[in-house]
Amino acid sequence: MQAFDVVVIGGGLLGCFAARNLCRWKLDTALLEAREDVCTGVSRANTAIVYPGFDHKPGTLKAEMCVRANAGFETLCRELDVPFHRCGSLMVSFGEKADAVLKKKYENGHSMGVPGLRLLSGEEALRMEPALAAGVTSALYAPTTGTVNPWELGIAACESAAANGAKLCLNTRALAISRTAEGYRIETGREDFICRAVINCSGLYADRVQELLFPSPVHIAPDAADYLILDKAAENKPVHIIQYEPEDGGKGFNAVPTVEGSLLLGPSERDNETDFAVRADGLSFVRARAERVLPGLDPEDTIRSFAAVRPNPQREDGSSIGSFVIENPGPGFWSLIGIKTPGLTCADELGRYVAEKAAAFLHADANEAFDGHRSGIPKAGRMCWERRNAAIQANPDYGEVICCCEDVTKAEVLEAIRRGAVTLDGVKRRTGTGMGRCQGSRCQEKLLALLAQELGVSEAEVTKDGAGSEILGGGRNEN
Repeated sequence: MQAFDVVVIGGGLLGCFAARNLCRWKLDTALLEAREDVCTGVSRANTAIVYPGFDHKPGTLKAEMCVRANAGFETLCRELDVPFHRCGSLMVSFGEKADAVLKKKYENGHSMGVPGLRLLSGEEALRMEPALAAGVTSALYAPTTGTVNPWELGIAACESAAANGAKLCLNTRALAISRTAEGYRIETGREDFICRAVINCSGLYADRVQELLFPSPVHIAPDAADYLILDKAAENKPVHIIQYEPEDGGKGFNAVPTVEGSLLLGPSERDNETDFAVRADGLSFVRARAERVLPGLDPEDTIRSFAAVRPNPQREDGSSIGSFVIENPGPGFWSLIGIKTPGLTCADELGRYVAEKAAAFLHADANEAFDGHRSGIPKAGRMCWERRNAAIQANPDYGEVICCCEDVTKAEVLEAIRRGAVTLDGVKRRTGTGMGRCQGSRCQEKLLALLAQELGVSEAEVTKDGAGSEILGGGRNEN
């Protein structure tokens, strides 16, 4: 049995940032994650946009957090050594009804103090983005919109939390929660944890985790979405994030120039699904939207498709909840239930919010030793030649390229494994291997060998993304 002041359940973006912000206080903190790595659920797949805030109802916690989080995102990413690109966005329309929607969004954002918002004519939009389809009638320009790699941000927050004293407990699923005289007992099947406070950041399962002890008036009805990735070399890519407001009021569309240089297209939307598998109709929807808004894109430049799942919070009567839901069903117990868009943007703000609640409840003192700076894995592909040569001199493994598409070296892969990667996707999320045009077909064999060697297992036991995804069929060799 282990004892802590606070236990955070769930190692996605929200849980990692909650744990990091708890370290700002003198609190013994544990982060429990059911999987073999952090950021493997909702956090692993989304639209990767850092929103400016004009889409949210003024006066709500969501609106307040989004505007504030956006303003501080450069500072946050500098602290965590994570690339962030404030490329700005154009939300475009092709008719009077959608024009009116954009005008309302402009007025809404202006009332909240979103900086730099401008309503553009169709001609102005085309001058800014010649790749847009002809016939665009207006655009809402938001210069503060940006993009970040979601899992790179979450992993960085987790590493920062661990460096400041939080304990990460992987493969540790909360199975039961009960009250004690001092607080709570969490049973996991491996060992029990006792603590004075609990922060539930369990993503798709946050309502179920709360219901291990308390009733939940909020329930999660997950929905899924499909995305496409276009190659870095694709022509006619937009410079800004493009968002489409359809004239019929239906599902919109995003085209996001990622920090890696590829183009992310999507999403589609599929209600009441928890499957991370893509659907043909969803991909067809994304392609049709892309052709409508950015007709110069070539579908043949597609290098990957993927699906995402997000928690959609609903009241007991089935009605949807638009704002963030932070439940406090018992003393020292907080649940972040159904945190969806802009959850990525507001992850640090939400983590700070619940950490301050827990610190006040526990009468904790500030941790003056907290150091928010974290150093990422030095990426050879981001180095100038002089610095890269110096890195090779210091560590010859920087001279061996494992992933040619993304220019990832053996040194980076080994460092990723040292930092906690135990799967092919774990390495990918820390280094970028397998994210280029060949999608790992050339580097997978080398990565399998390195993972097996460093983890002390056979190559048949190495997985792509956790149990059940063995690359070579699974099981130990009997020969």
